[in-house]
Amino acid sequence: MLGVPTHLRPYAFHAAVAVYILALLYADSQTQMLGQQHLLGVLTFAFLFLVLRFSPPPERRRVWLLVLIATTIELFSSGLWGVYAYRFGNVPLYVPPGHGLIYLFALRAARTPMMADRGKTFGLAALALATLWSVGGFTVGPLLFGRLDASAVLLWPVFAFCIWKSSSTGVYAAAFFATSALELLGTAFGNWTWAAVAPVLHLAMGNPPSVIAGAYCVLDFAASRSARLFSAADRPPQTKNLNHAAPCRSAFGRGVPWIEERPR
Repeated sequence: MLGVPTHLRPYAFHAAVAVYILALLYADSQTQMLGQQHLLGVLTFAFLFLVLRFSPPPERRRVWLLVLIATTIELFSSGLWGVYAYRFGNVPLYVPPGHGLIYLFALRAARTPMMADRGKTFGLAALALATLWSVGGFTVGPLLFGRLDASAVLLWPVFAFCIWKSSSTGVYAAAFFATSALELLGTAFGNWTWAAVAPVLHLAMGNPPSVIAGAYCVLDFAASRSARLFSAADRPPQTKNLNHAAPCRSAFGRGVPWIEERPR
């Protein structure tokens, strides 16, 4: 990559996504017509297609599955539930590929040298900041912003569980920092606004809610599980041959004869 120092090359993609998202949200805040917003959506889809060309097929599939799942949730949460609303009352065309970019940002961040060496440290830092934000939503938030934020009651346990128990700590830590910045920018620019009280749940929320990364943990879980199901469906069935098979260790510790052990 010309012009980029060698030690910074693993982070060039993340810098590009950060700059693009910032420019995208600012541009959307200045749009006056839906046609202008649709153009931003086309550009964002094109950007996602471009950067995914450098991803292996399993990662591409995982990202597109997340885009599909996130789009469904967006249509429900904004259009039906009404927990937040966009400027024009729609789900902007740039939102689905935007979810894909943020997810790809987190997946690749977990593989960077910095995260590989200090992934647990970043995870604990993310959890500490999430905890402070959650406490602030109950205490200083109403004084500074005039809104109580009790959303952490639902979101903080999910995020904390993912940080402590998951093997993908780096992904969730990166998702926390990326989605927190995204939500703070999007609400500050007026791209979207969260309801003061979540319909049906009657739960007070901030704008944005604290620990919104907890929702992205659920998206990652859904996308990764869906990707595994598709991968299993695509894998050709293996034929047992008890005479010539080599034993393969199963999840329960018993030797199970298969002709070959295919990589997942």
